[in-house]
Amino acid sequence: MRSWKAFRRGAVPSTPVKTPVGLKLRRSVPLLSLPLLLLSFPAAAPAAAQDATERTVIAAAALPRDLSPWGMFMQADVVVKAVMIGLAFATAVTWTVWLAKTIELIKARRNARRALRELASVRNVEDAVRQVPEGAVAQLLEGALAELRLSTDRMDKEGIKARIASRLQQIEAAASRRIGLGTGVLATIGSTGPFVGLFGTVWGIMNSFIGISKSQTTNLAVVAPGIAEALLATALGLVAAIPAVMIYNLFARQIASYRALLGDGSAEITRLVGRDLDSGTVLVRRHLAAAE
Repeated sequence: MRSWKAFRRGAVPSTPVKTPVGLKLRRSVPLLSLPLLLLSFPAAAPAAAQDATERTVIAAAALPRDLSPWGMFMQADVVVKAVMIGLAFATAVTWTVWLAKTIELIKARRNARRALRELASVRNVEDAVRQVPEGAVAQLLEGALAELRLSTDRMDKEGIKARIASRLQQIEAAASRRIGLGTGVLATIGSTGPFVGLFGTVWGIMNSFIGISKSQTTNLAVVAPGIAEALLATALGLVAAIPAVMIYNLFARQIASYRALLGDGSAEITRLVGRDLDSGTVLVRRHLAAAE
């Protein structure tokens, strides 16, 4: 019996088998691509390092930050902080002017209405002087009396009335200017507040873009806190401007109403003076005073 080794020697030919050339090339392809893989490793190393750096920056930016209004103010740029402080001061000025002018207008309008009621109940200038309370209408009455004292008996009555009306207009204009003091600040804050806040926002966003260029990443987690701090300036600008505009419009209507009351007082005083001049009461009183 033939052994197993002899059987294998007889089954497998001893002559070498020729390998086709294409097969040799296909077998050598993996060996040829190995240097290319080795050359690609150095190029991939800096990219991996850059990815690691970006992940570190993002992780640092993703750390918990105080995004409350006070926290954003404390973390903002110096210029943005100055803008926020200025807008907060403008807001305080707005509400201070609102409180002061509201109290002043309430008192002035109440006094003018009371004086108009007294003028409607009297029949001559002498009674009006005794009954009209202190205030803008009383100043109008004093101006009319001062013009009567400067007039002489030989002057035309119509000329006296015209001069009294002119003096009353001057006193009325002065009272209107006095009651309107402080409202110009509201107009200034209302018109410039949004632009001041926008300047702070532009400055803060510019600093955020500078931070993007330094960190070499465009991830939103890196720049979001800076942009939020910048937008806070715009919000403060609107908070300062919107109430200022509304309060200014409110005061404009109330001051116009007060001027109308003063105009009614001037008209009533002019009628009283004209009544006394036409009846001769003023001239009689003047002669009696001169005789005494």
